[in-house]
Amino acid sequence: MTIVLHTQKEIEMARAAGHAAARVLEMIAPHVRPGISTDEIDRICHDYLVNELNVIPANIGYHGYTKTVCTSVNHVVCHGIPSDKLLKKGDIVNIDVAIIKDGWYGDTSRMYFVGEPSIRARRLVEVTYDSMVAGIKTVRPGATLGDIGAAIQRVAEDAGFSVVREYCGHGVGREYHDEPQILHYGIPGTGIVLEPGMIFTIEPMINAGKPATSVLSDGWTVVTKDRSLSAQWEHTVAVTETGYDLLTPWPDGVGHYAPL
Repeated sequence: MTIVLHTQKEIEMARAAGHAAARVLEMIAPHVRPGISTDEIDRICHDYLVNELNVIPANIGYHGYTKTVCTSVNHVVCHGIPSDKLLKKGDIVNIDVAIIKDGWYGDTSRMYFVGEPSIRARRLVEVTYDSMVAGIKTVRPGATLGDIGAAIQRVAEDAGFSVVREYCGHGVGREYHDEPQILHYGIPGTGIVLEPGMIFTIEPMINAGKPATSVLSDGWTVVTKDRSLSAQWEHTVAVTETGYDLLTPWPDGVGHYAPL
Protein backbone atom coordinates (compact mmCIF):
# COMPACT_ATOMS: atom_id res chain seq x y z
CA MET A 1 0.00 0.00 0.00
CA THR A 2 1.36 3.40 -1.02
CA ILE A 3 0.04 6.45 0.83
CA VAL A 4 0.98 9.81 -0.64
CA LEU A 5 2.43 12.35 1.78
CA HIS A 6 1.70 15.80 0.36
CA THR A 7 3.83 18.92 0.60
CA GLN A 8 2.40 22.14 2.00
CA LYS A 9 2.11 23.52 -1.52
CA GLU A 10 0.14 20.46 -2.57
CA ILE A 11 -2.11 20.76 0.46
CA GLU A 12 -2.89 24.32 -0.60
CA MET A 13 -3.97 23.00 -4.02
CA ALA A 14 -6.18 20.43 -2.32
CA ARG A 15 -7.56 23.17 -0.07
CA ALA A 16 -8.58 25.29 -3.07
CA ALA A 17 -10.46 22.31 -4.52
CA GLY A 18 -12.04 21.54 -1.16
CA HIS A 19 -13.22 25.11 -0.71
CA ALA A 20 -14.80 25.08 -4.16
CA ALA A 21 -16.69 21.88 -3.37
CA ALA A 22 -17.91 23.34 -0.08
CA ARG A 23 -19.22 26.43 -1.87
CA VAL A 24 -21.54 24.21 -3.91
CA LEU A 25 -23.12 22.85 -0.74
CA GLU A 26 -23.59 26.38 0.58
CA MET A 27 -25.16 27.53 -2.68
CA ILE A 28 -27.68 24.68 -2.91
CA ALA A 29 -29.01 24.99 0.66
CA PRO A 30 -31.87 27.44 -0.10
CA HIS A 31 -33.05 25.23 -2.96
CA VAL A 32 -33.57 22.16 -0.76
CA ARG A 33 -37.29 22.51 -0.08
CA PRO A 34 -40.52 20.55 -0.53
CA GLY A 35 -41.54 20.13 -4.17
CA ILE A 36 -38.11 20.32 -5.82
CA SER A 37 -36.81 17.23 -7.61
CA THR A 38 -33.35 15.86 -6.93
CA ASP A 39 -32.75 16.16 -10.69
CA GLU A 40 -33.33 19.91 -10.42
CA ILE A 41 -30.91 20.06 -7.49
CA ASP A 42 -28.37 18.25 -9.67
CA ARG A 43 -28.92 20.69 -12.55
CA ILE A 44 -28.47 23.72 -10.31
CA CYS A 45 -25.26 22.27 -8.86
CA HIS A 46 -23.93 21.46 -12.33
CA ASP A 47 -24.58 24.95 -13.65
CA TYR A 48 -22.93 26.53 -10.62
CA LEU A 49 -19.88 24.27 -10.88
CA VAL A 50 -19.34 24.88 -14.56
CA ASN A 51 -20.50 28.47 -15.02
CA GLU A 52 -19.66 30.12 -11.68
CA LEU A 53 -16.76 28.16 -10.22
CA ASN A 54 -15.24 27.07 -13.54
CA VAL A 55 -14.37 23.63 -12.19
CA ILE A 56 -15.00 20.11 -13.46
CA PRO A 57 -17.76 17.88 -12.00
CA ALA A 58 -15.76 14.85 -10.87
CA ASN A 59 -18.69 12.43 -10.73
CA ILE A 60 -19.84 12.67 -14.35
CA GLY A 61 -18.47 9.65 -16.17
CA TYR A 62 -16.93 8.12 -13.03
CA HIS A 63 -17.51 4.37 -13.52
CA GLY A 64 -20.41 5.33 -15.76
CA TYR A 65 -22.16 7.69 -13.32
CA THR A 66 -24.12 10.34 -15.23
CA LYS A 67 -24.94 13.01 -12.63
CA THR A 68 -23.05 15.83 -10.94
CA VAL A 69 -23.97 15.08 -7.32
CA CYS A 70 -25.36 12.19 -5.29
CA THR A 71 -28.66 12.84 -3.51
CA SER A 72 -29.40 10.29 -0.80
CA VAL A 73 -32.89 10.68 0.69
CA ASN A 74 -34.19 9.11 3.92
CA HIS A 75 -33.26 5.39 3.87
CA VAL A 76 -30.71 5.85 1.06
CA VAL A 77 -27.28 5.44 2.63
CA CYS A 78 -25.17 6.83 -0.21
CA HIS A 79 -24.81 7.13 -4.02
CA GLY A 80 -28.45 8.11 -4.56
CA ILE A 81 -28.96 9.08 -8.21
CA PRO A 82 -30.83 12.36 -8.83
CA SER A 83 -34.21 11.76 -10.47
CA ASP A 84 -37.60 13.37 -11.07
CA LYS A 85 -38.77 12.31 -7.62
CA LEU A 86 -39.88 15.33 -5.60
CA LEU A 87 -38.66 16.04 -2.10
CA LYS A 88 -41.41 16.24 0.50
CA LYS A 89 -41.75 17.86 3.89
CA GLY A 90 -39.96 15.87 6.59
CA ASP A 91 -37.39 14.27 4.28
CA ILE A 92 -33.71 14.26 5.14
CA VAL A 93 -31.22 14.34 2.28
CA ASN A 94 -27.48 14.09 1.90
CA ILE A 95 -25.93 15.94 -1.05
CA ASP A 96 -22.45 14.73 -1.95
CA VAL A 97 -20.31 16.75 -4.35
CA ALA A 98 -16.90 16.16 -5.85
CA ILE A 99 -15.07 18.56 -8.15
CA ILE A 100 -11.75 18.85 -9.96
CA LYS A 101 -9.88 22.14 -9.77
CA ASP A 102 -6.47 22.47 -11.40
CA GLY A 103 -6.05 18.70 -11.30
CA TRP A 104 -7.00 18.33 -7.61
CA TYR A 105 -10.15 16.75 -6.22
CA GLY A 106 -12.43 18.36 -3.66
CA ASP A 107 -14.92 16.03 -1.94
CA THR A 108 -17.51 16.83 0.74
CA SER A 109 -21.14 16.22 1.68
CA ARG A 110 -23.69 17.44 4.17
CA MET A 111 -27.22 16.79 5.37
CA TYR A 112 -30.27 18.97 4.75
CA PHE A 113 -33.74 18.97 6.27
CA VAL A 114 -36.68 19.37 3.89
CA GLY A 115 -39.05 21.33 6.09
CA GLU A 116 -39.31 20.11 9.69
CA PRO A 117 -37.97 16.57 10.25
CA SER A 118 -39.21 14.09 12.83
CA ILE A 119 -37.53 14.12 16.23
CA ARG A 120 -35.76 10.85 15.44
CA ALA A 121 -34.57 12.06 12.04
CA ARG A 122 -33.15 15.24 13.54
CA ARG A 123 -31.45 13.25 16.27
CA LEU A 124 -29.90 10.88 13.71
CA VAL A 125 -28.55 13.74 11.62
CA GLU A 126 -27.09 15.51 14.66
CA VAL A 127 -25.47 12.37 16.07
CA THR A 128 -23.99 11.56 12.66
CA TYR A 129 -22.45 15.02 12.54
CA ASP A 130 -21.09 14.60 16.08
CA SER A 131 -19.58 11.24 15.14
CA MET A 132 -17.77 12.81 12.19
CA VAL A 133 -16.44 15.57 14.45
CA ALA A 134 -15.25 12.99 16.98
CA GLY A 135 -13.38 11.17 14.24
CA ILE A 136 -11.81 14.33 12.85
CA LYS A 137 -10.66 15.49 16.28
CA THR A 138 -8.59 12.31 16.74
CA VAL A 139 -6.50 13.16 13.66
CA ARG A 140 -2.88 13.96 14.50
CA PRO A 141 0.56 12.46 13.83
CA GLY A 142 0.97 9.22 15.74
CA ALA A 143 -2.74 8.48 15.99
CA THR A 144 -4.07 5.49 14.07
CA LEU A 145 -6.90 4.81 11.67
CA GLY A 146 -8.40 2.63 14.39
CA ASP A 147 -8.57 5.68 16.65
CA ILE A 148 -10.68 7.51 14.05
CA GLY A 149 -13.07 4.62 13.56
CA ALA A 150 -13.42 3.93 17.28
CA ALA A 151 -14.28 7.57 18.03
CA ILE A 152 -16.99 7.59 15.36
CA GLN A 153 -18.39 4.23 16.43
CA ARG A 154 -18.55 5.21 20.09
CA VAL A 155 -20.62 8.35 19.46
CA ALA A 156 -23.03 6.60 17.09
CA GLU A 157 -23.58 3.47 19.15
CA ASP A 158 -23.85 5.33 22.46
CA ALA A 159 -26.84 7.11 20.89
CA GLY A 160 -28.44 3.80 19.87
CA PHE A 161 -27.56 4.02 16.16
CA SER A 162 -25.39 1.79 13.97
CA VAL A 163 -22.37 2.31 11.70
CA VAL A 164 -22.42 1.20 8.07
CA ARG A 165 -19.51 -1.19 7.44
CA GLU A 166 -19.41 -1.55 3.65
CA TYR A 167 -18.46 2.04 2.73
CA CYS A 168 -15.69 4.23 4.08
CA GLY A 169 -13.63 7.36 3.73
CA HIS A 170 -10.59 7.47 1.46
CA GLY A 171 -7.44 9.23 0.48
CA VAL A 172 -7.99 12.08 -1.95
CA GLY A 173 -5.80 14.56 -3.82
CA ARG A 174 -4.72 14.13 -7.42
CA GLU A 175 -6.73 10.90 -7.30
CA TYR A 176 -10.44 10.77 -6.46
CA HIS A 177 -10.24 7.60 -4.37
CA ASP A 178 -6.82 6.70 -3.02
CA GLU A 179 -5.24 5.07 0.00
CA PRO A 180 -5.76 4.92 2.89
CA GLN A 181 -9.29 3.64 3.43
CA ILE A 182 -10.88 5.26 6.48
CA LEU A 183 -13.22 2.86 8.27
CA HIS A 184 -15.85 4.44 10.49
CA TYR A 185 -15.54 1.77 13.17
CA GLY A 186 -12.49 0.24 14.78
CA ILE A 187 -10.28 -0.48 17.74
CA PRO A 188 -8.13 2.29 19.27
CA GLY A 189 -4.42 1.96 18.63
CA THR A 190 -4.77 -0.32 15.61
CA GLY A 191 -4.21 0.22 11.91
CA ILE A 192 -2.02 2.60 9.95
CA VAL A 193 -0.27 5.34 11.90
CA LEU A 194 -1.08 8.87 10.68
CA GLU A 195 1.71 11.05 9.29
CA PRO A 196 1.84 14.72 8.30
CA GLY A 197 0.91 15.20 4.65
CA MET A 198 -1.81 12.57 4.47
CA ILE A 199 -5.10 13.82 2.98
CA PHE A 200 -8.31 11.84 3.33
CA THR A 201 -12.06 12.08 3.83
CA ILE A 202 -13.97 11.19 6.97
CA GLU A 203 -17.58 10.48 5.99
CA PRO A 204 -19.51 8.27 8.42
CA MET A 205 -22.80 6.73 7.31
CA ILE A 206 -24.97 6.12 10.37
CA ASN A 207 -28.27 4.20 10.39
CA ALA A 208 -31.21 4.60 12.73
CA GLY A 209 -31.75 0.83 12.57
CA LYS A 210 -29.38 -2.00 11.77
CA PRO A 211 -26.13 -1.46 9.84
CA ALA A 212 -26.84 -3.82 6.93
CA THR A 213 -27.19 -2.31 3.45
CA SER A 214 -28.09 -3.44 -0.06
CA VAL A 215 -27.60 -2.01 -3.55
CA LEU A 216 -30.59 -1.37 -5.81
CA SER A 217 -30.82 -2.68 -9.36
CA ASP A 218 -29.40 0.57 -10.79
CA GLY A 219 -26.02 -0.57 -9.45
CA TRP A 220 -25.47 2.65 -7.49
CA THR A 221 -28.14 3.41 -4.90
CA VAL A 222 -27.26 1.97 -1.49
CA VAL A 223 -30.16 1.59 0.97
CA THR A 224 -30.62 0.29 4.49
CA LYS A 225 -31.87 -3.31 4.39
CA ASP A 226 -34.43 -2.60 7.11
CA ARG A 227 -35.46 0.68 5.42
CA SER A 228 -34.50 2.69 8.49
CA LEU A 229 -33.27 6.25 8.05
CA SER A 230 -29.60 6.87 7.28
CA ALA A 231 -27.46 10.02 7.50
CA GLN A 232 -23.97 11.03 6.38
CA TRP A 233 -21.62 14.00 6.65
CA GLU A 234 -18.24 14.30 4.96
CA HIS A 235 -15.19 16.49 5.28
CA THR A 236 -11.70 16.27 3.82
CA VAL A 237 -8.78 16.77 6.20
CA ALA A 238 -5.01 16.94 5.99
CA VAL A 239 -2.75 15.65 8.75
CA THR A 240 -0.45 18.44 9.97
CA GLU A 241 2.57 18.43 12.29
CA THR A 242 0.31 19.15 15.26
CA GLY A 243 -3.16 17.84 14.34
CA TYR A 244 -5.45 18.30 11.39
CA ASP A 245 -6.33 20.92 8.79
CA LEU A 246 -9.93 21.07 7.57
CA LEU A 247 -9.85 21.46 3.78
CA THR A 248 -13.61 21.65 3.15
CA PRO A 249 -15.00 24.19 5.64
CA TRP A 250 -18.52 25.40 4.86
CA PRO A 251 -18.50 29.10 3.90
CA ASP A 252 -21.84 29.67 5.65
CA GLY A 253 -20.62 28.19 8.94
CA VAL A 254 -22.02 25.26 10.86
CA GLY A 255 -25.14 26.81 12.37
CA HIS A 256 -25.97 25.15 15.69
CA TYR A 257 -23.62 22.23 14.97
CA ALA A 258 -20.32 21.97 16.83
CA PRO A 259 -17.49 23.90 15.15
CA LEU A 260 -14.30 22.25 13.96
